[in-house]
Amino acid sequence: MLSRVAPWLASRKENGGPGLSIRVLSGPDTATLRELARTDVVANVFILSHLAATGTAAPTAGGASIFGVFDGDSLLGACWAGANLVPVQLDPELAALVAGHAYRSGRRFASIFGPAETVLALYEQLEQLGQSAHEVRADQPLLTIAGPPAVQANTDLGFGQLADFDRILPACAAMFEEEVGYSPFLGGREFYSRRVEGLIRQGHSLVDLDDDGQVTFKAELGAVTPDVTQVQGVWMNPSVRGRGLSAGYMAAVVVLAQQFAPVTSLYVNDYNERARATYRRVGFRQVGTFATVLF
Repeated sequence: MLSRVAPWLASRKENGGPGLSIRVLSGPDTATLRELARTDVVANVFILSHLAATGTAAPTAGGASIFGVFDGDSLLGACWAGANLVPVQLDPELAALVAGHAYRSGRRFASIFGPAETVLALYEQLEQLGQSAHEVRADQPLLTIAGPPAVQANTDLGFGQLADFDRILPACAAMFEEEVGYSPFLGGREFYSRRVEGLIRQGHSLVDLDDDGQVTFKAELGAVTPDVTQVQGVWMNPSVRGRGLSAGYMAAVVVLAQQFAPVTSLYVNDYNERARATYRRVGFRQVGTFATVLF
């Protein structure tokens, strides 16, 4: 369909028609956005989870919004614009339109993540506008598993409790710093702490504490819908790494995640061979490729 973008633009300029347009979505756009996102429930689990939680495509109280690209009244693609940019069924050919709109919004984004081709196209356009990345992770296999894991689950893993918040938060911060290279507390502790607390309250924090109350392993269900969960924040305490525990813990993540949805997904850096081998052993299979651009 998007191979016709250039003819649409040319003909509609000549005929005085509306052409392609972009605007912030509002409440009445919710059903249309949900239908678009359901084209790929795995790739779009982030936005579908947001819609399930809030019930609307309207801007949030915190100032996040969703840009929609239209051909007349038809929604062609969208992009979440909050702390991060997250494309939704957005053809790379539309990247310039969305990147320009994001740039003019005046927001600063911590990252772009989603399907690789579109993410990299968005970054190419933003780079031309002067926004340089701290790191580009261009190849992140998107993995899923449905059905029981291929290895025995470690039953010590359970749902995090608020009583253990002071133990879980440092483990989450350690994972974040290992993953992106800086502390999540650089801009203050409140935002990140609320995020971790919210995941615990929702039952989306998965953790195993040792006899001394220290986190041995943890992960979160960062996005949850009735169809798919997306696992994020996988972290093993350095003191127990190398003992062959990761597969059992990841199998337990799958078992617990399947209490919410039949399909469990995650994406992983292509260079992380140890993690990829663990996921293969558990039974995850690649269904696509994501990319992440960190600013």
